[in-house]
Amino acid sequence: MVRVKQGKVTAEFKRDALRILSTSGRTAAEVAADFGIGKSTLQRWKTEATETELPSGPHPDVEKELARLRHENKILRQERDLLKNAAAFFARETSR
Repeated sequence: MVRVKQGKVTAEFKRDALRILSTSGRTAAEVAADFGIGKSTLQRWKTEATETELPSGPHPDVEKELARLRHENKILRQERDLLKNAAAFFARETSR
């Protein structure tokens, strides 16, 4: 196992280590040993990468989807109410 000197790690090196960790099915300790870094370092990189990938704040796509779903919800409520009224009407008509 060759240890990587502190400060000599590139972004590409981190991406490669994280890619191997996520796709190989190997444990963090095994991947860290192969890359010559500590397990805790690899775990920290993974946490940092996960946090930066999470969307922060409202996004236009989410807002559009929310507006679409609210509109669809409104239409479905109207259809449900119409069917309730129709069922009640036909129930009254058949009981006569």
